[in-house]
Amino acid sequence: MVSVHHRYRTVQGQRLFYREAGPTDAPAVVLLHGFPTSSFMFRELIPALADRHHVIAPDHLGFGLSDAPSVDEFGYTFDALAELTEGLLAQLGLTRYAIYVQDYGAPVGWRLALRNPAAISAIITQNGNGYEAGFVPGFWSGVWDYQRDPNPSTEAAIRQALSLEAIRWQYLTGVPDESVVSPDTWHHDFALVSRPGNDQVQLALFRDYASNLPLYPKLHDYLRESQVPLLAVWGKGDEIFGPDGASAFTEDLPAAQVHLLDGGHFLLESQLGQVSDLIRAFLA
Repeated sequence: MVSVHHRYRTVQGQRLFYREAGPTDAPAVVLLHGFPTSSFMFRELIPALADRHHVIAPDHLGFGLSDAPSVDEFGYTFDALAELTEGLLAQLGLTRYAIYVQDYGAPVGWRLALRNPAAISAIITQNGNGYEAGFVPGFWSGVWDYQRDPNPSTEAAIRQALSLEAIRWQYLTGVPDESVVSPDTWHHDFALVSRPGNDQVQLALFRDYASNLPLYPKLHDYLRESQVPLLAVWGKGDEIFGPDGASAFTEDLPAAQVHLLDGGHFLLESQLGQVSDLIRAFLA
């Protein structure tokens, strides 16, 4: 049985939580979570990979069990989250690793790759966009309105994404059998984003998501030039990042493996076995 270790490191004065498992001399895999969750989303994937990989799964600042300073104390941007992640990996001595990116984990992972392309051995993207294709307007139109004009009206619409019902929707939408998804998931995430002041953290990141799309041309250049091995394993019922976001990777990586599975945004909750099998085969 693989032991999963729960650890902390201080990076740039911020205490970051991370989960770690597997032999430290094995090929490394870094798991980068999305909104509104944490490394908790990888609690079952980590043991499934750690028999042959060194697995690291951090909580972004403001999420999970990492520090969550107020917006007055820290400027929450995706650049800042990537810089902290880069610092954590440097402390752990990781110089070459594969990344698994999901949702917010994608813009963090893309920044890591663009800053140090030689560090990235492979990419696994699970409902983590790198192209404008795949953004589902039904979800994103309110976010785009808020980014263009943050005001009480557009903010109120975004705050709905922090509600228990909206987080539950993220977990269950597109899942054929909702009974396989534990309610612990959305209650866990809701409790953490409901901490005093965390609403402002999340609002800041919703605003800063606008900084990600201008990076896409550089990302596409990197993908074309590096031809880095890429696996897109996607919940095809996701109503945040749709299937077109998965197939778009083949524009720059013709050899990319694309698998559309019967699930939603948090695919690991309903298709863990299939996803872990695909990842293990891909990394092998």
